[in-house]
Amino acid sequence: MSAKLEKIGADLAKARAKAKEWDSRAKKLEAQYKEQENLEICSVTHSYNLTPDQLAKLLEIAKTMPPESVQAQAAINESMNMNEKEEDEPNED
Repeated sequence: MSAKLEKIGADLAKARAKAKEWDSRAKKLEAQYKEQENLEICSVTHSYNLTPDQLAKLLEIAKTMPPESVQAQAAINESMNMNEKEEDEPNED
């Protein structure tokens, strides 16, 4: 083999090793990103003190309309207001 071919082969091997390293790093960062994203979603969800049923209802409403629409925002606000009213009303038991 020629010296030039050996050099190119060595560079190729280094490049492949770096590619594997970067691929592994990218996968780890993707997992960290997803984990942090899920934590933030849970945090926001818990801050509204919604029951699982209320959250499911809210997500169904949001799924049927684009998030940017005024109607979707109004539905979300109405759902949040219903939750606050339920908490404010005294229990008649």
